[in-house]
Amino acid sequence: MIDIKILREHGDLVKRACEQKNVVLDIDAIFELDQRERLLTTELDEMNRQRNEAAKAKDIEAGKKLKAEGAILENELAMIRAELDPLLLKVPNLPTSDTPVGKSEDENVVLRQVGIKPSFSFTPKEHSEIGEALGIIDTRRGTDVAGTRFAYLMGDLVLLQNAMYQFALSILTNEATLSSIIAHANLTVSAKAFVPVAPPLFIRPDVFQKMARIEPRDERYHIVSDDLYLIGSAEHTLGPLHMNEIVKEADLPMRYCAFTSAFRREAGSYGKDMKGIIRLHQFDKMEMESFTVAEDGLAEQNFLVAIQEYITAQLGLAYQVVFCCTGDQGDPDARHIDIETWMPGQDKYRETHSADYMTDYQARRLDTKVKRESGKNELVHTNDATAFAGRTLVAVLENYQNEDGSVTIPEVLCPFMNGKDRIIAR
Repeated sequence: MIDIKILREHGDLVKRACEQKNVVLDIDAIFELDQRERLLTTELDEMNRQRNEAAKAKDIEAGKKLKAEGAILENELAMIRAELDPLLLKVPNLPTSDTPVGKSEDENVVLRQVGIKPSFSFTPKEHSEIGEALGIIDTRRGTDVAGTRFAYLMGDLVLLQNAMYQFALSILTNEATLSSIIAHANLTVSAKAFVPVAPPLFIRPDVFQKMARIEPRDERYHIVSDDLYLIGSAEHTLGPLHMNEIVKEADLPMRYCAFTSAFRREAGSYGKDMKGIIRLHQFDKMEMESFTVAEDGLAEQNFLVAIQEYITAQLGLAYQVVFCCTGDQGDPDARHIDIETWMPGQDKYRETHSADYMTDYQARRLDTKVKRESGKNELVHTNDATAFAGRTLVAVLENYQNEDGSVTIPEVLCPFMNGKDRIIAR
């Protein structure tokens, strides 16, 4: 939720943000409701003051009259709030001034390309064909048991995923490594390590709404009997970790990471990426979540992107960093960066990582604040970003495939693979 003062004083900026993010919302109507609410609140405050005066003067008749009139105002105010509050939740965050303006992903901007695309003496295969031949991806049985867009990961692919998790964890919990990443990216942020978390996979609707991630609801799995949602990513339950709390400035930044299953209905993607594990309803993903003071929020996003680049480069994968335009960023995002990794079997870059900077948009809904050293309470700023996901497995399978059908394990993952350096047919 944006600061209501911005809506009142800079309505044109909010209208522009809605237009740039393809959000259809009547900002003038919201402004009028807000004005009426403020006016009625002022009237009610004055009426309550008069009631107190009547009580002191023991004027019972005046007190009864004022109470009845106040009840009418309270009822009218409640109706206005019932109409206004849901509309305020729909107002998107304002994009940062450097965010490219565009209607769709076609207008995203490639900031840089890094790494060398591999060359092959044979025609490289897509990961689905590689995985099926090696017996490490089984979508047929996944479909038989759970339906389309479900799969079994088997054998060495599970070991590879666990190796990636251990590798990422060894980076995120090591301040010396984080310091090196910071120095290489020429950043001035803390090297404080991430705290590993095993968070809930379910989230209450009201908390999901406060995270501004419940929409689009047709993408979410809702357990009606318990009125709970399955998370679509670990940040959905990492972000509310300090809901309704005031943290100390000395404790910031607070950084967390979690490796969880994620659940998405993939509504609207019928016919896309039906083979393999690119677009599953259930997949595993490691996320980073961070809380900072306002002035450190943007640098923190750059730090998270630097971590993503480090992990991808250490895996020996070619990638490009993409600045997402206004029309391709989520409503709570102020700034959105993607990393797209080269997939030789598909002959194109595919998104493997995202990094979202929300400013104080989520914190205002969650009421997560920091007590500054000055004694003043302020809203924290939040960031979330992918450490790795299933698509990183796809990238490794396609980039490290061999002509004999085997897959070479990236060198940095070998220490976590029980001595294996290749995946061969089972």
